[in-house]
Amino acid sequence: MDDALTKVHVDLPNHWATGGESLWARPMGDDRYAIENIPFYAYDLNYGDIVEARAAAPEFKPSVLRVVERSGHRTIRVFFQDSVTEEERTRHLRSLDDMHVTFERCKERYYALDLAPEASIDAVRDRLDEFAAAGVLEYETCEARVDGSFDDAPEEKA
Repeated sequence: MDDALTKVHVDLPNHWATGGESLWARPMGDDRYAIENIPFYAYDLNYGDIVEARAAAPEFKPSVLRVVERSGHRTIRVFFQDSVTEEERTRHLRSLDDMHVTFERCKERYYALDLAPEASIDAVRDRLDEFAAAGVLEYETCEARVDGSFDDAPEEKA
């Protein structure tokens, strides 16, 4: 890993899978950091975004407070069905290469996709919809769920 990178943290107390996420980031000075990996859990945060982050104490990672500048990248998360082999997962994901999409794996069947600024989200979603209709995967887009937060929306109490 690049020595110039550090970790920043995003609190996610309402998230369906985790209470927070650490992301690789490049310090830019003045409490600003460029996100250097695809977020696996945070919403409304993408590869290349410049964020403001501060640590509550020297021993803590800086916590992301807000996005200062959008990179133009978009994030989609993909969940493959149990029956899909690793070879098939790779083949499906590689079929997105020509659409300006890269990916990182979080867990065996869970991937985060980075759509470069020149990618057409509609074209990528059309392809993913085809895979979903074939029973290969499910996916989620990663727009904000709660204004001013990177977290999922809290569950409603019945």
